[in-house]
Amino acid sequence: MLVTPVYIICSASPQVGKTLIARLLSEFLLLKNGTVLSFDINLKEPSLLDYLPAITETADVMDTYGKMQLVDRLILNDGVAKVIDLGFHAFDEFFKMCGEIDFVSEAILHNVVPIIMFVADLDRVSARAHEMLRWQVPPRILITVHNEFVVRGELFETMGRGRLLRFAALPVFLSTYIRRFGLSFTGYLRHEKDSSTELHQWIRRSYTVFRDLELSVIPQCSF
Repeated sequence: MLVTPVYIICSASPQVGKTLIARLLSEFLLLKNGTVLSFDINLKEPSLLDYLPAITETADVMDTYGKMQLVDRLILNDGVAKVIDLGFHAFDEFFKMCGEIDFVSEAILHNVVPIIMFVADLDRVSARAHEMLRWQVPPRILITVHNEFVVRGELFETMGRGRLLRFAALPVFLSTYIRRFGLSFTGYLRHEKDSSTELHQWIRRSYTVFRDLELSVIPQCSF
């Protein structure tokens, strides 16, 4: 049966690399499936819309109309994978809405698989937000993301008990390079002839992480 994944990339803290993860995932899905639809819910953070305008729409969860518009798109089982770049300012409101309408159950009823990817930090705000998600979200679809460029040490113990994805830190000069608007990760793979470069291998490893995530989560959510 056709199943549509919805990836929600989120964090309760700013500047943890959330939009970078959303960019990588969006480009991976576009390469793999030939199509993807991304939603940008950000105010002051670097915007996914700036990086991937051709496949990204803005969305709002601060009023009832915006919430209804977004949810209607997310529970549509159309075979097009969705990626949400959820800014930290909208984190509480979005998951409050999800709890009120039982979004996870509603999505599953429509053969849509929501996958929550929480980009972790080491502050109390992040710890409390992660604990809230552990109570609200089934463990099979809650993924903790450890961006090692931001969090150099180990995460809180509770964050490591479930599914965990690690993204290796790049050198500072490469981290700055990949923030350029107009840079395509897939385009870099296609045009950089030297596959041994650090960035080439980092992108390939990241794409492999997403492939393995998809293969491990979606079959468990079969209907």
